[in-house]
Amino acid sequence: MKTFILMTKLSSDMSSKLKERKVAGRAWMDKVNEKCPGVRFIAHYALLGKYDFLDIYEAPDEEMAAKVSMISLANGAELAESWSAIPYNRFLKLIEEI
Repeated sequence: MKTFILMTKLSSDMSSKLKERKVAGRAWMDKVNEKCPGVRFIAHYALLGKYDFLDIYEAPDEEMAAKVSMISLANGAELAESWSAIPYNRFLKLIEEI
């Protein structure tokens, strides 16, 4: 499994409905679980800054990670980016190879 970071910025419409966030978040997770079998979430954080949420998750490939981002966009995110993450020890091995 590959590790990904999902950075999400809610739309202004969704941001104005923060009291409904718990229900909306559960609906989003249910949709991801339905459409993206094999995705496993490791951590979820609310942020104060440019992005509203940061998720760390594992997915079998980049296409599945793209689906996670697309589900976010289809469910009230203004911006959703899935970034590939390389474990630090693997990064150090890659450096040795160059």
